[in-house]
Amino acid sequence: MLEFLLALLTTATVGALLIPLLRSRVTSTSRFDGELAIYRDQLAEIERERAGGNLSESEAAAARLEIERRILAADSSSKTAATSPDTLHRLLPPALALVIPLFALGLYLKIGHPGEVDRLMVDRAQVVPPSIQSLLEAARADVAVRPNDPDANSALGEALTLEADGTVTPAAVEAFKKALALRPDDARSLYYLGLHDAQAGDSTAALRRWQELEAKSPPNAPFLPMLRAEMARVAQAAGLPANTTMPQPSREQQEAMAALTPEQRQQAIRGMVEGLAVRMKENPQDRGGWLRLANAWKVLGENASAIDAYAKADALGPVDARLLADWAEAHVRGLKPGEPPTSAAVAVLERLEKAEPRNGLALFYLGAASFAAGDKLAAARRWKTLLALLPADAPIRAMLEERIKATDSP
Repeated sequence: MLEFLLALLTTATVGALLIPLLRSRVTSTSRFDGELAIYRDQLAEIERERAGGNLSESEAAAARLEIERRILAADSSSKTAATSPDTLHRLLPPALALVIPLFALGLYLKIGHPGEVDRLMVDRAQVVPPSIQSLLEAARADVAVRPNDPDANSALGEALTLEADGTVTPAAVEAFKKALALRPDDARSLYYLGLHDAQAGDSTAALRRWQELEAKSPPNAPFLPMLRAEMARVAQAAGLPANTTMPQPSREQQEAMAALTPEQRQQAIRGMVEGLAVRMKENPQDRGGWLRLANAWKVLGENASAIDAYAKADALGPVDARLLADWAEAHVRGLKPGEPPTSAAVAVLERLEKAEPRNGLALFYLGAASFAAGDKLAAARRWKTLLALLPADAPIRAMLEERIKATDSP
């Protein structure tokens, strides 16, 4: 009833507003009158041009004849054109303004359901929220444009997972695996594939994948707290240890370590690292654990132990460019000034150069290896590339320039 009263009020209001329009007369200027004014101006212009000597009498006469022909044609057209009576122009707009609301009111009363909500639209909105649907459409469009972009593929996998209320579907797994094939250290793909492992009941595989992600991530990565919480949840549900990293000291242990001398503190840290090394011997398939151990040994300056741990992790799964750089750094740390890298170091450095052709560490030490092997052209090429990458005030520039000069000497 309320809707009916509102419709009647709307119709009455429209009728009241149309009273002035019904009383007014519609006036219009014919098209011929407008064209005639233009032709008159053109005739006056011709006369001015003739008086000024810009047009001859014959040219002016020809121009006047053409314009007069156009005037006659326009007049004939205006007489044959159909025109609507003034009454129609005056009554048609208000009639339409009244009839359309009345028609809509009748249709609404006939087939409408006042007070009912479109349940179909509500149900559809509950199945797939518009924001997630928009995200999914945008991700699919992005993959269509950039099919070989790891970010685009991992974003599609995430959108498919959100659409499925957090379940990592087979289509999402496919997108994440493609992203990993394009970029092996893609954090988003590693997390969601670990979640897929956990949802499939393989908690051990999930924890292993997440431990690998934790080892690859910088200490201040914003997703680490969430990742560790998920690791703890899955490990607790499966009755497994959450990780094989060095145990994090409690507050009491931290306070006790703060009271130690630097030498005692270093010894305590070394004891924790050695404890992790013992556990890794018991669980040699834990790639993430080997990477943590490698980083710990490198921090302690135990380069040989770090190199061995990196090699064990790499045997379980090729490491990415960032870890290759850490591995290569552990190799070259023990070199004496001017000493070329070992063959094992060269193998790692060559992989690093292939992954990052402009990596300074690889360019410098592979140049040294080429020079030591007698390949001065390769040494000069790498060192010149490195020199071009260095800032003008880099301290190493002078030494590098001397080495480049040495490649030219017999």
